[in-house]
Amino acid sequence: MKYSSARHALPFKYLPLVCHAMATGWADTFCMNTPPMHIALVSETFAPEINGVARTLAHLNEGLRQRGHRVEIVRPRQAGDASSQDGADLLLVAGLPLPGYAGLQWGQVSMHTLWRRWRQQRPDVLYIATQGPLGLSALRAARRLGIAVVSGFHADPAQCAGPYGLGLLARALTCYLRGFHRRTALTLVPSASQRLALQRRGFERVEVLAPGVDAHVFNPTRRSPSLRERWGLGPEDVAVLHMGRLAAEYNLGLLETCLTALQRGDPQRRLRLILVGEGPQRDVLAQRWPDAVICGAQRGEALAEHYASGDLLLFPSLIDTFASVVLEAMASGLAVVAFDQAAAAQHVRHGHSGAVAMPGDSAGFVEAACWLSEDHERVRRVRLNARHHALQQGWPGVVERFEQYLARACRAHGAQGALDQAYP
Repeated sequence: MKYSSARHALPFKYLPLVCHAMATGWADTFCMNTPPMHIALVSETFAPEINGVARTLAHLNEGLRQRGHRVEIVRPRQAGDASSQDGADLLLVAGLPLPGYAGLQWGQVSMHTLWRRWRQQRPDVLYIATQGPLGLSALRAARRLGIAVVSGFHADPAQCAGPYGLGLLARALTCYLRGFHRRTALTLVPSASQRLALQRRGFERVEVLAPGVDAHVFNPTRRSPSLRERWGLGPEDVAVLHMGRLAAEYNLGLLETCLTALQRGDPQRRLRLILVGEGPQRDVLAQRWPDAVICGAQRGEALAEHYASGDLLLFPSLIDTFASVVLEAMASGLAVVAFDQAAAAQHVRHGHSGAVAMPGDSAGFVEAACWLSEDHERVRRVRLNARHHALQQGWPGVVERFEQYLARACRAHGAQGALDQAYP
């Protein structure tokens, strides 16, 4: 019998074994602290690559190790990797460039390579963060070996492909992903809205694991007058930031409309658009917005300094992603304007810690930005509230929830194995 946690009731034939387990205390193990596990994290993107998935995995990896677990990383080889870096807790595989996404790769490895590796050093559970060739090979090897698998779902191909006119491809990818995730014990998504969207499309066993933020790194005290001077701004001028990939699917055209309305509402103050990130539209945007400052990709403390040196963050994306940008901006003391979905819906209270508009309402987005910025005392209060909220969204709690999801998958997998052996 194949395990499917979609059915909450056990078959009647298993009832005697469950009753016996409860009577003898076997079920008490479900309430014990999580013992150390051997966890394999499989991903086609990993730090130091710059995206929400890579940064989140880096925090999860570090947090799990601090909690006493053995963590094995399986990922594509990156430019700075030495050929001899493979070891018991790291497997580097060949990578092929992902078209249109500079710096990202498909992972290439045979299922048999992973099967042989994990047959000798068997993980307790896999977390597959991406569903490309590497993720599929890992899933097939784990199922052949009977290893529990938890998966992550971060970007919706239907949303990403829409601006490029690839509707048929998006539907095919959705079918593939639905089949992929049905073969895992749990699927973790970064927001409640994404869980609902997937459930409506037939995805099962979907849970929320929202990302956290390091409020020590992302901190208003990193504000840099010298950086603002390089942007051509003085203390009283306004730096309007956009953080993220410069690509069509991120609805960047709304930035221009919004900036024009903001400048019209306060013509005495100088506003400048600051774009932090890379992407295929960089050159197009540089020609379209000659007064904007394009800073390129930033990492670590330099990224935190860019956040803290801004005043207002515009996040016009309509794509459900990790959107760690929202929390990092709030931790940096920025006033955030976003659509009321994904991370913004979870963290931004309109008028208290930011401003939001209904998803897809471009006019409402512009109106929210103008309403927020027209009152300097309102902006100051919002920035303080945003920082206070972000202080409560640290990574330790996220890592603990992730650990619980992995442990649940292990227990369910083990319990099903015991039931199948007792009642074949």
